[in-house]
Amino acid sequence: MLRFLTAGESHGPSLSVIIEGLPAGLAITEAEIGDELARRRLGYGRGPRMRFERDELRLIGGIRHGRTLGSPVAIEILNSEWPKWEQEMSAAPGTPSEKQTKPRPGHADLAGMQKYNFDDARDVLERASARETTARVAAGTFAKSLLATIGIQIVSHVVRIGQAATDGTVRPLPIDLGTVDASEVRCFDATTAEAMIVEIKAAAKEGDSLGGIVEVIAYGVPVGLGSYVHWDRKLDGLIAGALMSIQAVKAVEIGDGFAQASQRGSVAHDAIAVDENFEQGGGYIRRTDHAGGLEGGMTSGAPVIAKVAMKPLSTLNRPVLETVDVATGETAVSFKERTDVTAVPALGVVTESMLALVLANEAVRKFGGDSVEEFARNHASYMANLGSTSSAARSE
Repeated sequence: MLRFLTAGESHGPSLSVIIEGLPAGLAITEAEIGDELARRRLGYGRGPRMRFERDELRLIGGIRHGRTLGSPVAIEILNSEWPKWEQEMSAAPGTPSEKQTKPRPGHADLAGMQKYNFDDARDVLERASARETTARVAAGTFAKSLLATIGIQIVSHVVRIGQAATDGTVRPLPIDLGTVDASEVRCFDATTAEAMIVEIKAAAKEGDSLGGIVEVIAYGVPVGLGSYVHWDRKLDGLIAGALMSIQAVKAVEIGDGFAQASQRGSVAHDAIAVDENFEQGGGYIRRTDHAGGLEGGMTSGAPVIAKVAMKPLSTLNRPVLETVDVATGETAVSFKERTDVTAVPALGVVTESMLALVLANEAVRKFGGDSVEEFARNHASYMANLGSTSSAARSE
């Protein structure tokens, strides 16, 4: 089993992540992780913190000479702004200089304060912050590298910001990832990208925020990951849960899920045909991919596709959201903590990591192996047997 655990606060000295279950011999470098973290930071509509912050890494366990050892991997991501926050976020006994008592609607602030009996929203918001996804992206780098050894690649792109949206007819391939990242809003359609920037500028002018939708796609996924046997091993449920766990995400759609709710079965389902050259499907292919590569809780061999909807960010540059000052009980406006207009472009990079971590876990469960070589060999054996049994069955 592949699992990970993150720790740390947004303005703390560092974020950390421990990844357990990686096979030995997986090649990885600080530069590769840094490149992924850099992809997460940028995007039109991000605040100035994203532009001047840098992610300084320390690989502190589980790696030697650029390869995993099979033991837990530990990574620390240092906060370059820590000196400004050292007194406010100190772990030593003391009191904060100022308490945040005006919780933001739409954020974890108030519910978290009530749950843990806090009188300061900072005790909640520091951990609830999307800054935590930095650690997830670091972990996702390892998952992507492991999946690449068996031919699985993941790409995301923004399909909606505010009212500006693509028509959904063209999806990027892995080879197009550079083109997507070159877009200021990570949109594969240049015309729509311009409309998205106009939306962001308009919202910024009014001190408001915007949400949107990202589509994440995994190519090269073999048939048979996941399970129909147990409810908690159905892969669409695991993927949806992982993607819904990302901060500010409010909805996940697998394939054409929402559209299928109003369609007839005769048009909603993916016809099956024989294709001896389609390795991922074991000699069978789906003529369409309305199901998003998942049937009965298992992968079908078609690309795995999910759409992820992010709500507008809870902090606005213009203080207009009504709240209550929990210290006085009086009506107030929520405080300002961050200045992003939108984080949808960055969301795509985080969805790639979360999808990669889920698929990598299922691949490890399916193929096993204490080393990358054994893992890849078991996958190759499964695929060869899958193709031979399918051909034999058709010849009888």
